[in-house]
Amino acid sequence: MKGLFSVYRVLAFVVGVLLIVMVFIGMPLKYFFDQGTSAQTAGDNIVGLVGVTHGMLYMVYVVTAFLLAARARWSLPFTVLALAAGVIPILIFWVERQVSHRMHEQHPELFATG
Repeated sequence: MKGLFSVYRVLAFVVGVLLIVMVFIGMPLKYFFDQGTSAQTAGDNIVGLVGVTHGMLYMVYVVTAFLLAARARWSLPFTVLALAAGVIPILIFWVERQVSHRMHEQHPELFATG
């Protein structure tokens, strides 16, 4: 389970950063600037590239989070929150902290040194 948790943490960070870049940089550039301007074109490129990358990694994140939830026996509401966190900007970082705290409390053997 330790490996799955590590993969979850990395995916949560990457998916969260990609979503922030797409929503707070790419989309404003794409939609708030006139069509054909360099800013609008940059935004269009960012949304296209980052959006596809985020979508693909989000699917991997969902599978990973689901497997972790099943092994760690999370409640259904917490599992749904963890799965949906990758589509709501910034929420994924808070959820990842909650998952980390929960894993440390419920599975301290995963973090024992030595």
